Formats: sequence, structure tokens, C-alpha cells
Amino acid sequence: MVSGPSLDEQAYVRDGARQTAVKILVVGHFAVGKTTFIGAISEIEPLTTEETMTRAAESIDDLKGVQGKTTTTVAMDFGRLTISDRVVLYLFGTPGQQRFVQMWEDMARGALGALVLVDPERLADSFAVIDLIEQYGLDYAIAVNHFDGAPLRDETALRDALDLLDDTPVVTCDARDERSSADALITLVRHLQDRAH
Repeated sequence: MVSGPSLDEQAYVRDGARQTAVKILVVGHFAVGKTTFIGAISEIEPLTTEETMTRAAESIDDLKGVQGKTTTTVAMDFGRLTISDRVVLYLFGTPGQQRFVQMWEDMARGALGALVLVDPERLADSFAVIDLIEQYGLDYAIAVNHFDGAPLRDETALRDALDLLDDTPVVTCDARDERSSADALITLVRHLQDRAH
């Protein structure tokens, strides 16, 4: 029997560090930028399960408002971000299509919280995702992915449209930008710390 490559522990934990691993979900509707977000911020080569979209998917996945989308996540994305000598975030990106919802139960198990990416031009697509996060009892923050050419949205209007609680953080980010993505995650981590106290 041929064994696969072994995982080097040092690829996932800093040398000599005693760290707490924190599982975070990066969620959102189809084509909102989850894979891009994890790719921009992960300090290791992210694991992605992107596959080319086929004609068969055209009748299932709504491509309205999505220009140039040729691939889609079919299982999950995975990345890591060390935020201190004591805390490392393990990021799990979930597929955004309804047909992959059955995977969410396993992915949500053990997660401390979720960062919900939303497209301000397709807010209604976020309702089902937020419902799932709330169903699994996860604390979350909203990261509004600012796409090129899209106008900035008023936070109060976004909160009203998404029917958010007053203490749910809302931050604008660019999923392609490492610093912007890190700021969104830091907002979530601070929210989780506040909820823990």
C-alpha cells in the first residue's frame, strides 16, 4: 500500500510556539469572493477545490451579476493565519451554492465563529447564508466585499436590509487585498472575544 504525503506539523504551527487553534468559517453566497479572500490572507499555500464550471451548472448556479466567473468551489477552501504567538486561525471556506448545504454541519462543528462575505449588489443572496450561521449558533461578523465600480453602501441601510442585531459588526473589505482581509478577520476575532466575556 502506497501512503500519501505526510503533513509536516511545522507547515501548520510556528516552530516552538504554543498556540491555540481557532476554527473560523468564511462563508457567503455563490461568487462573493470566499476563495479569493482566503487566498489573499493565508500564510500557507491555501487548499482550494476550485473546478471549472460546466454548462450543466448554468441551469443551477445563478450567474446574474457575476461577470467572468469560470470556476467554483466544490468542497471547501482552507488557509491559516497566525495572529499572535498564541493564536492561529484556521480558515474554512464553504461552497456558496444551496446544493452544498449538507456539508455545512460538518464544517460548522468546532467553529468559533464565521465571517460572512456579502456583495452589496446581491444582498438577498446572503439571507440563506445568515440563516444557516444563526441555525448553527455561530457568532459572526459581516464583511461587505467591495467590488470594482460598486458604490459604497451606507452601513445603516445594509444593517436594515440584512436585519442584523445592533452588536453584529459590519466592515467593508476588498477580498483581493491582504491587509483589508486581515482587518475584517480582526474585527470578527474582537467580536468573538467580546462575546466570550
